[in-house]
Amino acid sequence: MNTEQPARLDWFKSSCSSGEGGACVEVAADTTAIHVRDSKERGGPQLAFARSAWSGFLTDLRRDRI
Repeated sequence: MNTEQPARLDWFKSSCSSGEGGACVEVAADTTAIHVRDSKERGGPQLAFARSAWSGFLTDLRRDRI
């Protein structure tokens, strides 16, 4: 996990997120990492994952949904 933060990120929420603002996360990508934050605390802490780790995470999620 990387703790360095780039100067500017373009954040987005999943299309599956409701507009009610419940338990959502936002995700942003830069050239080296995928960043994740709580949508309710945009100025709060963020996690940063190597692109390969994020890809493996998404693969596992898809596998579990089948």
